[in-house]
Amino acid sequence: MRRAIELAARGLGATSPNPVVGCVVLDAAGRPAGEGWHQRAGGPHAEVHALAAAGAAARGGTALVTLEPCDHTGRTGPCTRALIDAGVARVVYAVADPNGEAAGGAETLRAAGVEVEEGLLATEAAAVNAPWLTSVRHGRPHVRWKYAATLDGRVAAADGSSRWITSSAARADVHRLRAASDAVLVGSGTARADDPHLAVRGVPAPRPPLRVVTDTEAVAVRPGARVLDGAAPTLIAVADDVPAARTDRLRPGADVVRLPRAAAGRGLDIGALLAALYARDVRSVLLEGGPGLAGAFVAAGAVDEVVGYLAPALLGAGPHALADAGISTVAETLRLRVTDLVRIGPDVRITAVPESPGHPEASHAPQAPEEL
Repeated sequence: MRRAIELAARGLGATSPNPVVGCVVLDAAGRPAGEGWHQRAGGPHAEVHALAAAGAAARGGTALVTLEPCDHTGRTGPCTRALIDAGVARVVYAVADPNGEAAGGAETLRAAGVEVEEGLLATEAAAVNAPWLTSVRHGRPHVRWKYAATLDGRVAAADGSSRWITSSAARADVHRLRAASDAVLVGSGTARADDPHLAVRGVPAPRPPLRVVTDTEAVAVRPGARVLDGAAPTLIAVADDVPAARTDRLRPGADVVRLPRAAAGRGLDIGALLAALYARDVRSVLLEGGPGLAGAFVAAGAVDEVVGYLAPALLGAGPHALADAGISTVAETLRLRVTDLVRIGPDVRITAVPESPGHPEASHAPQAPEEL
């Protein structure tokens, strides 16, 4: 099952709106006979790849799958039928399928005389599949907030300079996170100050993530901005009442979506933004915006995971990583549970998830080597 989970992770960034799934098939004697993973949306599922690799050796054997085999016909046939036709005697899966349309695979397999077991390494398998599980359970994309800061929590100096707080090794690791995401999101402040490119560099990406800028007044992203260069698709989110002349100049380099303003304070309605991304088949968002945007997401209860890169340095002044998040007392503190802690070059990467019941995924970022 650990091997199946490793295989599933290979599909990150390539399968949305489908889950990532890995499968290992053992022959009747318990020896590895085939393996596979879901490689792209619309393509064969993990079980089909693994069964094809195993061939006749699958008969009487065991299939270990990270997600309950599907029992419906979509762009591909049901995996339950493929397992039954291959003569598999036993299926062990980690996580039950919460999608009502595809669930029921375990019952179908049992009815066909296949022995079925559930729950092996469920926590680890759910962590890898957190984006899809979040989207099914909450109807919105999974949001991973990434920031880089000094040990005293500063993301920039008093003069606004921020390049570079962390090392080149840490910055390379961020591109791994981008490559595993469906969208990379920043706000107008970052767009104005840094003119970011937001594309993946130096890491193989199955498909380029959508570059998203929340530019409420449609003034931060100007013609010639790097996000309009065509290297990856770009979406600019603006308020629904801004003049059309401000958005027309952004085409054809980007698509524009008009959204309602936030009910309180500045910016756009976070729920509407996530709904617009979900409608575009985005299931995982890497939030790279500044303190203000991060605060808005935290206040909206829309941060599922935090990845902080901490540099062994001090600034003493300058903006902190998180601005106002609607937390006024210690009793309201958003408590996090650390799920991963690793050195990357001279820096430290800490990954944590909210402890609140509203975030059952309790995921962790894919492991990176201690030295890149």
